[in-house]
Amino acid sequence: MAGKRKAKPAKPKHDDLAKPSKWRLQHGGFSEPIREADPDTGSPVQHRRAVDTLGLMLAHGSITPQMHEAGAMFRATFRLAALDGMRTTQLLRIRGGAGDLLSERQAAARRRLAAALNLFGGANSAGGSCLWHVLGLECSLREWALRQGWSGRPVHHVQAQGILLTALGVLAAHYGLQPRERAA
Repeated sequence: MAGKRKAKPAKPKHDDLAKPSKWRLQHGGFSEPIREADPDTGSPVQHRRAVDTLGLMLAHGSITPQMHEAGAMFRATFRLAALDGMRTTQLLRIRGGAGDLLSERQAAARRRLAAALNLFGGANSAGGSCLWHVLGLECSLREWALRQGWSGRPVHHVQAQGILLTALGVLAAHYGLQPRERAA
């Protein structure tokens, strides 16, 4: 009597690595693929950019290009200040080292960031907290609205968008991207 053949296990389907995974696509859209030269090697590469909150608001006409630029400047300053909370271990430890010291660029970026946040009453105010989390830490506006609350009540996402719009307008004036309104 001949034995039954065992079925071969099915090979798992591999996703196309040139496209974002299904999991990533459910968390937000991407722009069309952009072809350009790699700055290091010069070889042509194709990449996609994740659509962020500022990009969506600019595309929908909710903010002006000056407000978008102000948000991008705040985000760049935040990254330069190294305030994202992510810490790494040094691969090469030097005996007698004094730990992580701030560079002059990081200290200057932190001063610029503090000056911008002082316009709103600090990082604990509504505008300052919105800028810190949405632009700096790159949380979604809805996520910030659900997490942030005053007097035990969460902020409605429409109010959160208004807070962000106001903060971006003030930032644009602070960075000199649009003229300040004069009081009569």
